[in-house]
Amino acid sequence: MDKLDLALLKALRDHPRAGPLELSRVTGVARATVQSRIEKLEAAGVITGYGPDVDLNAAGFAVQAFVTLEIAQGALYEVRDELERHPAVVEAFATTGTSDVICRMAARTQGEFQEALLEVNRSPHVARSTSVVILSTVVASRVPPLLARHARGGGRAPAFRDAEAPRQG
Repeated sequence: MDKLDLALLKALRDHPRAGPLELSRVTGVARATVQSRIEKLEAAGVITGYGPDVDLNAAGFAVQAFVTLEIAQGALYEVRDELERHPAVVEAFATTGTSDVICRMAARTQGEFQEALLEVNRSPHVARSTSVVILSTVVASRVPPLLARHARGGGRAPAFRDAEAPRQG
């Protein structure tokens, strides 16, 4: 990824409904270049979707928690299938350490969360769970700072390079 890719990702984040022509204006590069770069980012799996970001709390899911699971040896795929069927499980990751899986779960009420947690624990593949309720977001999910830190030099598009660094002369 280079600085043009980062500029396009930022423009998409700031203007999620913008088409290639508007993104071209925002980044200062040709529409065809924007279209080509976005297609490459999609093909490489860097851009994974264009859905709206949803604030679960604002949507009525005030109780959120991280739940760690210790699972039966070799049962990762079975647990994955069970977690995918459970609507309260927002995301889940296989991990190292004392737990095997960490999930983020959401519910409207504490009672609803408790019932969801009991359902997860009913799995014959889950030996133990531990939950930590989320009180507030300290740092929201963010990718741009990480990408920017490791970006290669300027993009190949001449207009973008010219916009990035003033000419000497």
